[in-house]
Amino acid sequence: MHVLIVGAGPVGARLAEGLLPAVRSGVVEVTLVGAEPVPAYNRVLVAEHAVGGMSLDEMLVHDVDELADAGAGVRLGTRVVCVDRDRRAATLDDGSVVAYDRIVFATGARANIPTLDGVPRTARDAASLRRTDAAATGLDDRLPRGVTVLRDLEDAARVAAAVQARQRVVVLGAGVLGLELALLLAGAGCEVVVVHHGPTPMPRNLDRGAGLTLASSLRNAGVGVVAHSRAEAVAMRRDPDTGEPHFDALVTADGKHVHGALLVLSCGVGARSELATAADLPVEAGILVDRTMTSWTDPSVHAIGDCAHVADPPVDARTWLEAGGRAGGGPSGLIGPGWQQADWLAARLTAEASGIPFALEPPDERAAIVMLKGESVDCVAVGDVTPEPWDLLDDGRRVAQWADPEHGGYVKTVTRAGVLTGFAAVGMPRTAAELTLLFERGAELPADRSLVLRFDGVDHDPAAESSAITPDTTICWCNGVSAGRIGEAISCGAATVAEVGGATRAGTGCGGCRERIQGILDDRSRAVVEV
Repeated sequence: MHVLIVGAGPVGARLAEGLLPAVRSGVVEVTLVGAEPVPAYNRVLVAEHAVGGMSLDEMLVHDVDELADAGAGVRLGTRVVCVDRDRRAATLDDGSVVAYDRIVFATGARANIPTLDGVPRTARDAASLRRTDAAATGLDDRLPRGVTVLRDLEDAARVAAAVQARQRVVVLGAGVLGLELALLLAGAGCEVVVVHHGPTPMPRNLDRGAGLTLASSLRNAGVGVVAHSRAEAVAMRRDPDTGEPHFDALVTADGKHVHGALLVLSCGVGARSELATAADLPVEAGILVDRTMTSWTDPSVHAIGDCAHVADPPVDARTWLEAGGRAGGGPSGLIGPGWQQADWLAARLTAEASGIPFALEPPDERAAIVMLKGESVDCVAVGDVTPEPWDLLDDGRRVAQWADPEHGGYVKTVTRAGVLTGFAAVGMPRTAAELTLLFERGAELPADRSLVLRFDGVDHDPAAESSAITPDTTICWCNGVSAGRIGEAISCGAATVAEVGGATRAGTGCGGCRERIQGILDDRSRAVVEV
């Protein structure tokens, strides 16, 4: 079975890695094609890399030499520009053609370009693609000088130049990625301001109370926040050296001109699905696949990661789509589910190529825990936290809320039958960690909800926190690594978070579990000292 993987990022490379045993045994051939000229790296860490906090070597998540040595074909710095499903062949931008039995789209997502006067946007609908040269398929938008997104190493280099020159940076968008970048820039000595059109930051994840508390914490951390401001255009100036136009200010609907040397667009992402669209595959928020990651209309096509829109197909998918049917939902946008999809699909394709029955259920998506951590800023949220304490909810949910605006602390919990269905915590890191563990385990909160606040009290005993962690507790959800496996790695000599990651993969995804891994390391160190 010849498997062509389109996209050599963390998810595509993970699939290729999962297929290596089958490659070595001769039942599968793999060709991995990636547009970037470097091996797969963790995009979650690109902002940290941009401000000089992490090297590229520390960001790499897969060994491309291992893939090549095992016999996989690895084509980096190359794009697939056309897929002929009738011939089961893909054309690359260098003119070469790769045949396949199965093609897996792992093309990921690109940053959304908002509608702004002065910033061009590329249309990628089916009609526009038919009018466009296929050689341009997969290319990103060319942005004006001084305007960038932050998705890859080239984007990081533009941000790094602004950091080195200590320039003023404007970030458009107050989601978790934009705020993370803003905090890192402020910590690196840049003047930075975040502009967003809503009343509070992170509106998809936080309620009003948590959002207001977070906005105050951001300002205290040196990040300017301009709320209630819908961006409409960019104003340009002439570069005195080259005479070329360069970003000068972001213009808002109410007439504000927010000046800066660099504008970073952080307005969400969208699936890189134009290659599938041009191949007449069904696409909505991403490439439409069923729970087995198989296309609705072509059993030889799969999609995983940020480009995959997983939804149950109707009986006659093509007719339903032509009639304007909508599946709803979309890609998760998180690396953990993408890795789980890659692992499952690798096992399925290996079994199919080997003629072995395969009965493992596809992975189910779980509620995503969103974490924003920076110098003096700590925010964690999961689930629906919009209900207020006095709302009359007929679904059995109950709400508890605590706020200390003066000191930047806020906690809201939403429970059903005592079990967390969602929470938001700002400025309460130990409480947030405890709530995260309780949420992941499906454990009940104490009847007196205020007891969880003790974890951030001045008289709190840190030893009490670890009592919630058992060997079976999942510490890294991106890779499904338990506390027990981390403990085994430490016993075998892993002494740092990076070494634990090298041995178990824990902490190499979204990075949200690295503090907990460090906590386990610290507990082990204290235990050794006490002995």
